[in-house]
Amino acid sequence: MFKIRTNHGETLYSHGESILESLQNSGIYLQASCGGKGVCGRCKIRVIEGKIKTEVFFSITEQERAKGYVLACQSYPESDIFIEIPEKLITVSERISKAYTDIIEKHFKEKQLNPSVKKIHLKLRQPSIEDSQADFERIKQVLGKVSISRRLITELPEILRNKKWQTAVTVADGEVVDFTDSILYGAAIDIGTTTIACALVDLENGRIAGTTTCYNSQIAYGDDVITRIIYASENPEGLKILRKCVVDDVNALINAISKRHKNCKIFYFSLAGNTTMMHIFWGINPEYIRHEPYTPAINHYPLWKASDAELLSEPEIPVYTLPSVAGYVGGDIVGGVLASGMYMNDELSLFIDIGTNGEIVIGNREWLVTASTSAGPCFEGSGIKCGMRATAGALEAFSYNAETDKFEIKVIGETKPAGICGSGMIDIVSELFSSGVIDRKGKLLMESSRWIKTIDYETAFFITENCYICQSDIDNIIRAKAAIYAGISTLLNEVGIKEKDIKKVYIAGGFGEFLNVKKAIRIGMLPNLLEDKFSFIGNASLSGAVLTLLSTELREEAESIADRMTYIDLSRSKMFMDEYVSALFLPHTDSERFE
Repeated sequence: MFKIRTNHGETLYSHGESILESLQNSGIYLQASCGGKGVCGRCKIRVIEGKIKTEVFFSITEQERAKGYVLACQSYPESDIFIEIPEKLITVSERISKAYTDIIEKHFKEKQLNPSVKKIHLKLRQPSIEDSQADFERIKQVLGKVSISRRLITELPEILRNKKWQTAVTVADGEVVDFTDSILYGAAIDIGTTTIACALVDLENGRIAGTTTCYNSQIAYGDDVITRIIYASENPEGLKILRKCVVDDVNALINAISKRHKNCKIFYFSLAGNTTMMHIFWGINPEYIRHEPYTPAINHYPLWKASDAELLSEPEIPVYTLPSVAGYVGGDIVGGVLASGMYMNDELSLFIDIGTNGEIVIGNREWLVTASTSAGPCFEGSGIKCGMRATAGALEAFSYNAETDKFEIKVIGETKPAGICGSGMIDIVSELFSSGVIDRKGKLLMESSRWIKTIDYETAFFITENCYICQSDIDNIIRAKAAIYAGISTLLNEVGIKEKDIKKVYIAGGFGEFLNVKKAIRIGMLPNLLEDKFSFIGNASLSGAVLTLLSTELREEAESIADRMTYIDLSRSKMFMDEYVSALFLPHTDSERFE
């Protein structure tokens, strides 16, 4: 049996497995948008030592082949090997927006924190012949009606006597879950199709103690929810495999963030994610979300336990799941609407979550209407040859001077560009379109710039030799922006509202705060409104999960928001398809909309 060593760990190779499969089996997950079929080119690794057998070199240049680059999904070891895995294929370290703090302050400016978990210091009377009441009944006499797990009740007699009948008791939703004087921490977790984010929250003061993120390892089995539903439904072990991926990811984040805080205890979890991600996390078959009438198994989840979720925590710790609205509008959007506050306002607002799926909500305190459109994962770095998340080395801003044929870039971390994140993609397409380097169909005009070259038989605009945007990338970006705009315009038409009636636009998503609104409007991605109407609220799904940790009232609001939303299925709308086709041009076939 051969050994595979990597810069992220090592594993043993089982005969017949690809390098990708061997890494997955040892918990090292790479991006593999096509599910390991060798057609996406994402699982590119470099073989430093050893012999391998590989036949498919899709998207790998001759220069890269000479340096030892191969596709992990199409390569099989023939000896012990040492491989190098690019850091951006494994994890992502995002800049965390101050939007979390702003949102928390907005919601708690006039109200007190009221988390579902509380710590109470008890000073109990010691038992005597005259007072031989049972230990737990003695606690209930002070706390009222509470329950306790079998595990904790077995430890209770020694705890009380060792502490001389003075102890701190942590109660979560009417159940005693701990007898230590630990800081009350909760964990808010956003399970996205592409990335997973975790925030550690001090429940006593509302402070965000720390955040961390990683790629969703399910990427190895498909880019979007549909491919993962198919994998979960058609593979006998598919659901189990996908669930293990996401649970392992969440546990890795919990472990990492708790270690940073002296191995702190977490007393409450709040989860947000789209409907499919939540089904998979809880081990519920998502198959019927894909078939008409697109019905999920559950929208409002019971308050289950950490042991049910297999989380790294004491087994009785509660896990709250934000409710879904429909098969393609989940708890991430409910959390986003909660965080935005649009459900409390009289003014008409538009909420847009720009991610793998583009979810849209229109409404105010009286009504809310929502829809979902498949934008694809390009704005999150997947499906673009030099795409990456908004992390160190990502090109996030781009400007171009047509007269001098020169450009300027801004890179996260002020280093050489290693790739292009979502805001950078929009900037590039917008600037090149405005300068006549690409036409209204999004086609690169070969003679318009010295930076346009050919790579692997495809036209591309080069920023550096290792960072460029290809024609197929531009086509992908235009399809994504068309889906988002078509969703917005169709939903507005369905409710009889014009763009000018919108008073506020909330933009959520991983790259929202870095988005140049003018350039997004210029390519026809967002409605042509005044810039001051747009507000960026970062990862609103995670913010919503944080809010439900801090307030039982806001948790009830989340349930109410889900019930109030009316879902419109765009797949049945002829107008949506017409709008989508029209939006496949820059900025739109009806260019007057963007003048």
